Amino acid sequence: MGLTTPAHAERGHALLGASKASQWINCPPSARAQEGIPDTRSEFANEGTAAHELSELILRRQLQEGADVDRLDREIETFETVEPYYNAEMGAAVAAYVEVVEERFMDAKARSADAVILFEARLDFTEWVPEGYGTGDVVIIADGVMEVIDLKYGKGVPVSAIGNPQIRLYGLGAWSDYSYLYDIHEVHGTIVQPRLDSVSTEPLPIDELLHWAERIVKPAAALAHAGKGDFAAGDHCRWCKIKGSCRARADANMAALAYEFRDPVTLSLEEIGSILHVAEQLSAWAKDVSDYAFTATKAGQQVPGWKLVEGRSDRKITDKNQAIQLFSEAGLVPEKYLKPPEILGIGKLESSIGKKELVEILGGLIVKPPGKPALVPETDKRPELNSVEGDFEGEDF
Repeated sequence: MGLTTPAHAERGHALLGASKASQWINCPPSARAQEGIPDTRSEFANEGTAAHELSELILRRQLQEGADVDRLDREIETFETVEPYYNAEMGAAVAAYVEVVEERFMDAKARSADAVILFEARLDFTEWVPEGYGTGDVVIIADGVMEVIDLKYGKGVPVSAIGNPQIRLYGLGAWSDYSYLYDIHEVHGTIVQPRLDSVSTEPLPIDELLHWAERIVKPAAALAHAGKGDFAAGDHCRWCKIKGSCRARADANMAALAYEFRDPVTLSLEEIGSILHVAEQLSAWAKDVSDYAFTATKAGQQVPGWKLVEGRSDRKITDKNQAIQLFSEAGLVPEKYLKPPEILGIGKLESSIGKKELVEILGGLIVKPPGKPALVPETDKRPELNSVEGDFEGEDF
């Protein structure tokens, strides 16, 4: 893991951790059902841990009162040299996140000269959740307003702060820890997802946050801690460790198969709208079941009617440099075996050159044409098209 520290790498292992709040609030018994199943850290998780580590170092250097700037400069330089997950893309993403935090702290200081900023604050929400602790990336307190800011480095799944139970629990913990020192009227939960250019904030009056904690969180947490309550399928299943073998999820998805043999022509648009939502869930569930069966079979268990076989494989050249030399010795012209140089994609160019530098060099050569029309749930944040004919006139798909 390079330089990443346990403070970052060991987050989120509590039974009722904030990061899994969506699971145990909506499906209380799932918390105990996942106990004992080891966590698996992906490369994406390791990248995120490294990004958090770097952002903390930079923020402490730039915003922490009395910071040892020379020492932090050395640590940042060492991190960027040694950390295997660090690259130009991470540097740019962390810089964008740091910029948001700096802006929010400057706004807080404009409201209140004695504004306070905390990094990696341990937050206690045990009043509502048994053994409920979390770590807030950044907490800013000023003039009756407390803001908790959380970095999401991933870009595969968009994450919003609106209605997000994780950031709400962080806000609850921050209020619980510091309300005796400050008169807090409102808690702001902010999630920054720099690689998706996303910054979202949910401002909540403290009374509304406490009402949510008492009416929703506390009862669900009690059930989850006791291993009681009903299993329930939903979007919260995405990161559950037993999602591939959960009977409640299977029952919910099997019930949806009642539409399997219906002719779409005979369905109303209202029915089709509902079916499309079900189809998304079925597709995700089918993949999870397949992954679970594959893992079980690979471990030596038998899934009736299924077996492991060697998959298809593509031929490849083991040593391209030697192949080029052999082609040349054979008297072949380069055009016969070499692909002409191609310009890198914009994402890779930004990583290798830098976003600002790329724009300065290419300027108007970089354009973003309309994306291909896509049918999505109405909760999607993108604006609705008036019509394909009107909004995409002249485009060739």
